[in-house]
Amino acid sequence: MSEGQKYEPDLMAVYERYEKVQKQKPGLQAELRRVARPEDLIEVPAFYRLIQNIATSKDIYRFQRVVYCLPLIAHQDGGDSLGRALAKADINEKRLFMVIRSEEPNDLIQLRRLLKQIQPKLDWLSAAKTIYYWNDRAKRQLLEDFFFYQNTKTKESA
Repeated sequence: MSEGQKYEPDLMAVYERYEKVQKQKPGLQAELRRVARPEDLIEVPAFYRLIQNIATSKDIYRFQRVVYCLPLIAHQDGGDSLGRALAKADINEKRLFMVIRSEEPNDLIQLRRLLKQIQPKLDWLSAAKTIYYWNDRAKRQLLEDFFFYQNTKTKESA
């Protein structure tokens, strides 16, 4: 990468590798689901199989967040955003605010619980970018998507 070029992580490659490896080694998903916290992935060989030649040592922490949520998200082209999927599943806004107001890693642990509950079909690239860049801005976008969809739903039902 030349100087001045913006680095873009290849998050779709991680998903595609996950799909491919999962067919070859069915225990991969279970291995990834068993971890309790994102940082636990550093002791899981499946994590390294997924990010090999994709992640760098500088962004391995961000890939931990992505892979932590990966087994709970199914990709669908043009699928919902993370916030919209949570709104469609009628997740209580108090639970969403628990995610937004918590600090790492508790916010991701809470988010993962919600994903486990709703088993969403999302636009993987969009959801993965939100999780990869997980910060106050990403959380705000999640919240906006959630409430904008709820407002749309309310207007349609009126």
